[in-house]
Amino acid sequence: MGRPLGQHFLFQRSILERIAASALPAPPPLCIEIGPGPGALTELLLERTERLVAVELDPALADNLRRRYAGEPRFSLLEGNVLETELRGMGPAVVCGNIPYYITSPIIERALALGPELIRAVFLIQKEVADRLAAEPGSRDYGYLTVATQALCAVEKLFVVKPASFRPPPKVDSAVVRLTPHAEPLVADYAAFRRFASQCFRQKRKTLRNNLGRADIPYAGMRAEQLTLAQLAELFQALRAR
Repeated sequence: MGRPLGQHFLFQRSILERIAASALPAPPPLCIEIGPGPGALTELLLERTERLVAVELDPALADNLRRRYAGEPRFSLLEGNVLETELRGMGPAVVCGNIPYYITSPIIERALALGPELIRAVFLIQKEVADRLAAEPGSRDYGYLTVATQALCAVEKLFVVKPASFRPPPKVDSAVVRLTPHAEPLVADYAAFRRFASQCFRQKRKTLRNNLGRADIPYAGMRAEQLTLAQLAELFQALRAR
């Protein structure tokens, strides 16, 4: 179970407890757990929230969870693909989960799409992706994913998890990240800013002059990876005002 879907189940209790504490330092009205698998983290999240909604694709794992929590009124299960499951409209929520590596970015986008309903998100993901999410300008990991995520939320890489903590063990290190939405949006039109950022990083080693096809702009001779998020937002707003 789980392996065909790209999952590596975390079993080390101390790490599971750290994830639950990072996601739910105080009891929120709702926690949405993505990919609960056998329910090791589910148990700890339930201790810290008023209501838990679990989204599980694997039918066998879903049946196991349904039986295990049949007498728990605070638990509900949505069986299906999280990328096709409507998460909005449930109210303010913390989103948490051990995410299959191959769909990390789409799941993060799904969580961020909750907008003002998202309290925070805590995910166990591939360390390489965590490094990109939390990257600083000028580093090799800084790119489109960094900017698109940090435009909406503060990113913290909390701690690294080694392969031996999983069954089956993955071939790479993992890391826990916490995403906390900004109180005020960085840009008014986030969808347009994402398209702009994608164009800026289209060819990472090229200058903004090349990637945007404009020589008459601020920072024209610099590469996108050299600009802070605030500078990219400034450039975006300047171009929209023209």
